Amino acid sequence: MTTLAYEEHLPAVPPWLNKGDNAWQMTAATLVGLQSMPGLVILYGSIVKKKWAVNSAFMALYAFAAVLICWVLVCYRMAFGHKLLPFWGKGAPALGQRYLIHRAAVPESKHFYANGTIETDMNEPFYPMASLVYFQFTFAAITLILLAGSVLGRMNIKAWMAFVPLWLIFSYTVGAFSLWGGGFLYHWGVIDYSGGYVIHLSSGIAGFTAAYWVGPRLKSDRERFPPNNVLLMLAGAGVLWMGWSGFNGGAPYSANIDSSIAVLNTNICAATSLLIWTSLDVIFFGKPSVIGAVQGMMTGLVCITPGAGVVQSWAAIVMGILSGSIPWFSMMILHKNSTLLQKVDDTLGVFHTHAVAGLLGGALTGLLAEPALCRLILPVGNSRGAFYGGSGGVQFLKQLVGALFVIGWNIVSTTVILLTIRLFIPLRMPDEQLVIGDDAVHGEEAYALWGDGEKYDPMKHGWHGSSYSEQIAPSQHVNGARGVTIQL
Repeated sequence: MTTLAYEEHLPAVPPWLNKGDNAWQMTAATLVGLQSMPGLVILYGSIVKKKWAVNSAFMALYAFAAVLICWVLVCYRMAFGHKLLPFWGKGAPALGQRYLIHRAAVPESKHFYANGTIETDMNEPFYPMASLVYFQFTFAAITLILLAGSVLGRMNIKAWMAFVPLWLIFSYTVGAFSLWGGGFLYHWGVIDYSGGYVIHLSSGIAGFTAAYWVGPRLKSDRERFPPNNVLLMLAGAGVLWMGWSGFNGGAPYSANIDSSIAVLNTNICAATSLLIWTSLDVIFFGKPSVIGAVQGMMTGLVCITPGAGVVQSWAAIVMGILSGSIPWFSMMILHKNSTLLQKVDDTLGVFHTHAVAGLLGGALTGLLAEPALCRLILPVGNSRGAFYGGSGGVQFLKQLVGALFVIGWNIVSTTVILLTIRLFIPLRMPDEQLVIGDDAVHGEEAYALWGDGEKYDPMKHGWHGSSYSEQIAPSQHVNGARGVTIQL
């Protein structure tokens, strides 16, 4: 006798449902969500100067929540719904049960030969639309949070709150529809397996553009910006790395053999890149840097993303070697000798770790994509990297053109959005807030046991309990954020 959970024809178990695929897709979505919350929240809160820990973590936390609401209200179907323009879908809510319990489908993904006959059927995973909506939300959320890394430590939080939904609508959905949702780059055959262009190249370029318009941090912050907690930074980085298995493993929309290849390649490339970056730090600076190792890990994860499921594992090592060295060169050498890069204050170097690494990964995919693996997942038949002959040279050119579109759209859209916001809200915090940091912006500090001399008023910020007030009222101590500092 079987339990109800294994009966096939219950209303909750339609004939098209594959429980294994559905379980993996929800697991993958959760892994990607954990990359942002708490992964990047922890990473951002600990990699920045102590006075910006709360603000940096909050920018990530806010983006995660705001993106979800905008996503289900209008943005999911702009990215994965019916075509409005060759690069944009028709916006509509993804909230009704009639929509969410039906079998998932990407309606514009059906691909045709030049003569009009079908080459690849519409992408219809074996699970409900709700699973796909949530999975793609986690990708959209992490893109905004990665972008935030370029403007930490000075962007007006109110301007950020306005920027998140606008950028999601007018920038992210365009890239997602064009490359994943059945837009013109998708049908032309540009390969972006899991977001090297849609997520990383776009966040790196948009972040660099935003950093230009928002303006730099205080001179003192630019000159000295040590992480406030290196061990906690590593914890956030670890969540980010492990979550990437869901990031690339969930891209095929199925628990199939291609998802297994993608997960293995992802970890191989990340490890290789970390080791190369660390080795270069030792060779040129005499000691390994923990922050450098995290940067190398990041560039490896980013570089493999556009081709994780379509390159062989030896190619993942090659990509790791290049992702650990080329972004290292751009960050450590080129940046210091470039007037433009010096002028723009990209707080966490998102341009190097995401734009450079994402572009590198997309180009290498155009060289190393293996034909048999491409047939497992891609809508355009006979796709292959240039190293495999045939039409591979054309594929490499397609990758470059796709990158140029993503770069151009993000520069223009990010600029227009920020200049529009600037008409109503200053993009940069006033200097008096920049001097103090979290205590001035949020009335809170990351650590209660020590501080930089700021005072915290518990009556002003929500701690109204009489017992707490009575405890501190007649004291010889100076109030500290969520604690006290003894005045010696």
